[in-house]
Amino acid sequence: MIFSVYILYSETHKKTYVGYTSNLINRIASHNSLATKGYTVAYRPWKVIHVEYFQSKTEALIREKALKSGKGREYIKNEIIPFMKEVGFISA
Repeated sequence: MIFSVYILYSETHKKTYVGYTSNLINRIASHNSLATKGYTVAYRPWKVIHVEYFQSKTEALIREKALKSGKGREYIKNEIIPFMKEVGFISA
């Protein structure tokens, strides 16, 4: 089984969300339309701006935790988001 660590971005609210899953398509659908409660419901719609793949759940959880740390949030803010803006995937 493959595990994905993903970063979502809400252009409307300028928010990010980091998560992991073993079924990326269903998880994104849940964040954008299926879920009725939780953090991501309030900031819809979400765009997937970054995905990393891992062979084990343990590896994915370690990476998710790293991206949720101060240095991880800095990386998202200073590297991922500016690149997505530069290529026109998200607006400035």
